[in-house]
Amino acid sequence: MAARRRRLGRRLLHGNPIEMEQANGSGRSRRETEGRAPSDGRPIAAFDFDGTLTVRDSFTAFLRWRAGSGRYALGMANLGFAALRYLIDRDRGRIKADAAREFLRGLARAELEAEARTFAAAHAAALLRPDALAVWRDWKAKGARLVIVTASPSVVVRPFAEMLEADELIGTEMAYDAQDRVTGAFATPNCRGPEKVARLEARFGAGLRLAAAYGDTAGDREMLTIADSPGYRVFTARPD
Repeated sequence: MAARRRRLGRRLLHGNPIEMEQANGSGRSRRETEGRAPSDGRPIAAFDFDGTLTVRDSFTAFLRWRAGSGRYALGMANLGFAALRYLIDRDRGRIKADAAREFLRGLARAELEAEARTFAAAHAAALLRPDALAVWRDWKAKGARLVIVTASPSVVVRPFAEMLEADELIGTEMAYDAQDRVTGAFATPNCRGPEKVARLEARFGAGLRLAAAYGDTAGDREMLTIADSPGYRVFTARPD
């Protein structure tokens, strides 16, 4: 399985590259090299995951795949009150925790990690956007530090990050009990909005400037504002 993931990662990573200007139409070739990591001088390119590198929400897709159609439909019905509450409070972290509690509570960490790897190996080709991968490859060729910054649980995204040879993964962390089983809560704040910048600065230092950042929702706005080359909804291609 590990060899299969590595092969898939190489295929995804080393496809036909395209120029950055062709991908985003921005013509920012000079500014794309200005952002620097305080630690080693490499430019940092930060990518949101769901909707940016992928065509849909990976956590929802994982839950649906794992549960199966019948259990998933029942679980969504059980989340009816949580959905109504979300319409009022718009707390994405809370409803995501509700979903984790409904579908994953009590699952051993090792089992969850294994299932996430199986899901990624089976679905990466259908989820990852080819134009986003082209820009990812372009930044890699420039020697950039590639960072995925996502609100999704990092345990689900990590196998994708490994396939893509990401340098860093910053995501929402699941909470586990003393028996190392999923509680249905999160150990960190939902990695969205200002939290994305806070987590990036915790990793790379205060006052961080990114060479580039890519996102597709209002939850990426703050991350885009600290990038020399911000890309909002620039990736639209879908896998064949």
